[in-house]
Amino acid sequence: MVINTNIAAESSASLLSASSANLAKSLQRLSSGLKITSPEDDAAGLGVSMKFDAQSSRISAASNNVSNAVSYTQTQDGFLQQVGNALNRMSELAVSAQDVTKTDTDRSLYNAEYSQDFNGVSLFDNATKNVTIDSDATTWSMAAIDLGASAYTGATTGQTIATTTGAIAALGLVKTAISQLATDRATIGASMARLNYTNEQLSVQKTNVDAANSQIKDVDVAQESTNYAKLNILVQSGTAMLAQANAMPQSVLKLLG
Repeated sequence: MVINTNIAAESSASLLSASSANLAKSLQRLSSGLKITSPEDDAAGLGVSMKFDAQSSRISAASNNVSNAVSYTQTQDGFLQQVGNALNRMSELAVSAQDVTKTDTDRSLYNAEYSQDFNGVSLFDNATKNVTIDSDATTWSMAAIDLGASAYTGATTGQTIATTTGAIAALGLVKTAISQLATDRATIGASMARLNYTNEQLSVQKTNVDAANSQIKDVDVAQESTNYAKLNILVQSGTAMLAQANAMPQSVLKLLG
């Protein structure tokens, strides 16, 4: 029996310190919801998790880009619908101007409306738009629409229905413009469908990435609660045993007595 060195107390104190540290770690996990609260918990897992976090953020950014591109195509199509209405009215005026019962004075009134029905906007500049479609910044080229194409300008520039001959020529050009408009709206529709499909893919991909990341960094609360209860008991029992170990040298007094 020795007095200066209490091996039992030192051992109990060491175990109590370890249990207290683990209990504090368990509290951190439960309060933060994270399995990895510091790099020492899982250095490799932390590295993978950080990559997943970055990829998830990039996917969100790509999804925003695609959503903006969808809005762009919807705006284009909305304007082309108005263009279609204008071309329909122009074709109607061109046919009305060919009425043999009307005079050239009457046709000049039709022509005044005909010449005001169509204007292009900057949404249609014949420039291909490259849309980011994934987390690696891969781009997809969205087909360009050009309202300055000859199929449109032929019907909207320098045409007159003030005469029967002019009305016949203008009608043919307007029909060509309507045909081109149908093609352009179909092109926009295809782009819109492709972008919506890509957006759905990005949503699924982000969900999968987040799920994989969750397996690495998110704490299982049920499991960790059980672990916390165990550690809490160990700390309490370790504290009690340390007190007993500190009391053991007092038995030496009996020998001295």
